[in-house]
Amino acid sequence: MTDLLATSPETWRDRSLDPPVIPPELVPPADATPLERNRALWARHDLRRRRAEAVYDASRNPDRGWPVSGNRAVLTFFRDLLTSRRGMFAALVVLNALAAAAGLVVPRLLGELVNTTVDGGGRSLDELALVIIGVVLLQAALTFVAQRTSTLFGQDLLSTAREFIVRTILRLPLGAVETASTGDLVTRVTRDVGTMSRSVQYGLPMAIISLLTVLLSVGAMLLNSVVLAVPALLTFATSSWAVRSYLRRAPKGYITEGATYSRINTTLTETVEGARTVEALGLSGARVRAGDDDIVVSAQAERYGMTLRNILFMALNFAFQTPRVITLLVGAYAYSRGWVDLGQITAAVLYVEALSDPLDRLIGEVDRLQVGAASTSRLLGIAEVRPDREAGERLPDGVELRGEDLRFAYREGHDVLHGVDLRIGVGERLAIVGPSGSGKSTLGRLLSGINRPRTGSASVGGVELVDLPLEVLRTEVALVTQEHHVFIGSVRDNIVLAREGSTDDDVREALSAVGSLLWVERLPQGLDTMIGSGRFALTPAQAQQVALARLIIADPHTLVLDEATSLIDPRTARTLEGSMNNLLEGRTVVAIAHRLHTAHDADRIAVVIDGRIVELGSHHELIDLDGEYAGLWRAWTS
Repeated sequence: MTDLLATSPETWRDRSLDPPVIPPELVPPADATPLERNRALWARHDLRRRRAEAVYDASRNPDRGWPVSGNRAVLTFFRDLLTSRRGMFAALVVLNALAAAAGLVVPRLLGELVNTTVDGGGRSLDELALVIIGVVLLQAALTFVAQRTSTLFGQDLLSTAREFIVRTILRLPLGAVETASTGDLVTRVTRDVGTMSRSVQYGLPMAIISLLTVLLSVGAMLLNSVVLAVPALLTFATSSWAVRSYLRRAPKGYITEGATYSRINTTLTETVEGARTVEALGLSGARVRAGDDDIVVSAQAERYGMTLRNILFMALNFAFQTPRVITLLVGAYAYSRGWVDLGQITAAVLYVEALSDPLDRLIGEVDRLQVGAASTSRLLGIAEVRPDREAGERLPDGVELRGEDLRFAYREGHDVLHGVDLRIGVGERLAIVGPSGSGKSTLGRLLSGINRPRTGSASVGGVELVDLPLEVLRTEVALVTQEHHVFIGSVRDNIVLAREGSTDDDVREALSAVGSLLWVERLPQGLDTMIGSGRFALTPAQAQQVALARLIIADPHTLVLDEATSLIDPRTARTLEGSMNNLLEGRTVVAIAHRLHTAHDADRIAVVIDGRIVELGSHHELIDLDGEYAGLWRAWTS
């Protein structure tokens, strides 16, 4: 698996004449003898192993994209989850141990029942039957309480793990999010979060329970009869080599599977986002082939993991079935020698049966944990992304926004801004115009503190924007982009996100300022109406007004507008003009104008061409200059 971002352009070229994405050695032979097919199968498995190891090694320290954490980070993560809940964890262990111990008493009692039936003496049959019934009822009660504790423990772990992931994602530098693969991030926060959740919620508690049951079963077998227990336990132990081999190789296989899912999602995301381009350029076939190739590669990763599991299950099947026969054979011989009685043989057979199920379940849960650990390592890799800024202690002395010698590159050696100097007066409205790809939006991002310039300075009140704490920065300068988001929650929740502690009066004042108070009050529950995905659906204009009210609450003195209405239809955009004017009143505004009528009424207009400001002045001054802006204006109005 190569770097998704670096190879993204390659996915758009015609690949119909390219060689297959998997080597011919991974294709099963069509005409071959059974022996040859068997050799080819193991050769394919070995090649898949090498491919998985290469992906795993590359994921440790990728040059670009999202990293994957090591095993130590995963173990520390789970250890911290457990140690922070010592009391509940202790209750889980004790209750499940008592339930397992109660269950293990039953085979011993049944053995005594057999001896009483055959030899007579001891406790009466009725007395033994009552004791067995009592133990079974006790076991049922303990199991119920233990399972309830396990469920609460698992849900608590799940809640904490999910909150950790959400906090980690929200702390990600925006620049890192935009330069890494979107498909990989989507895969991690969807599939990997779900897999990790299942492991934490079910796999970890069940593995603990199964391990306790196995240990207690082994102890009960030895207490019942060492002669009968040792041969069975040695047979169970024959599977240890397969388990060790599986545990050593499975993580690399699961990491590789996750990487292929990221590749599939990346290609799919690019195709969907570029659907119009695909249709316009007739690239449908090429995009379908790219998706098919990704699936073929993913299938090879899946086959590697499937082969590992098949090898493991074959070894386990032998190790779990044979002890039943061995116990009966050894029991018959030992009984003939007078070493054991029938009751001990009966108990030993029941213990073997009782051990097989939790041991099988333990290995299954270990497999679930392996899958979860692979997903967790991918999620924890996000936490290893270094922040793009460290907040300083200085606060702005004033509100003047300045940019000096601004240069910026998304890729090393490819600057998109070249020494831009810009000084924006307090309360001024500056429009930035230029053709697509000229660097307008990039300049806006530097002036709003989203990215750090490669050289030069972007400052407010004499302090670098990227050196301000985020909570301070967003009350100084706010970027309003072409996209807005409605979060799942009430109307009130969506607005007070910008400044916690805002009162309902503050919220209503903000809504009134953007002209949306009337329609909000007409909603079923007013400010308490739940909006967002799956809730009350807002129109594009309403959603944008909620976003603007959020900005009113934040109350920044400077706004950088990356044409906030350009993705909305013209009629809706006209509806929002009044809301925008109320928001802009009394503030410094930098408007990145894709529609030139937005620039017409600005105090000054900066024309950006190929990453440089080539003209700066008012609308009429630039028209009289008859330069780049005049040409753009004539093209816009013609």
